[in-house]
Amino acid sequence: MNVLVVENDQRAAETLLQGLARQGYLTRSVATGAQALRCHRDVDLILLDLDLPDLDGLEVCRGIRAVADTPIITVTARSSELDRVLGLQAGSDDYLVKPYGFRELLARIEAVMRRVRSQPAVARVITHGALAIDAGARVATLDGEPLDLTRKEFDLLYLLASQPGTVIPRRQIMAQVWDDAWSPRGRTVDTHVGTLRSKLGSGEWIITVRGIGFRLGHP
Repeated sequence: MNVLVVENDQRAAETLLQGLARQGYLTRSVATGAQALRCHRDVDLILLDLDLPDLDGLEVCRGIRAVADTPIITVTARSSELDRVLGLQAGSDDYLVKPYGFRELLARIEAVMRRVRSQPAVARVITHGALAIDAGARVATLDGEPLDLTRKEFDLLYLLASQPGTVIPRRQIMAQVWDDAWSPRGRTVDTHVGTLRSKLGSGEWIITVRGIGFRLGHP
């Protein structure tokens, strides 16, 4: 099983990787949220710290959960009941507070994977009114007619459609669509939103929430 460790503390990451490797897991680690959003698609399980240098771990969790069913176990020092609730609501399958016992982590990994293996696969097709988005085929249609979208336009539309009613922050959009959470906020997102609105035939499909980001609308 391939495990991705998302951990900002290099020493903690190395210790965890070594322990998992001794149990026969294939492992690798990343230190930022942007890296996690970029390379999570080919792993079987994610161990996610919430305290990352670029993105809050909750944003990363929501971003991954929006486009993938990969199991996520939050491993963090945030220990309050509210933190646990927020982590689970963001899409974590389990929540483990540091410091923890390695045997407990292994038991939780096994429990999460048992639940996942018993669940049928879910088709990654999103419908929102007249809009349909097939992630596997990378095809979006409106009223049954295919939309001529670039790769980034499709990724942006899919991200917004995967979390209907939720405002997606600009920084998360930059990290998840452009693999870049560090660049200053330029006009990249706005330009692609404008093009998407034109291709969708209405500005009401994508709503701007001033000072925060964008959400999917419904003309």
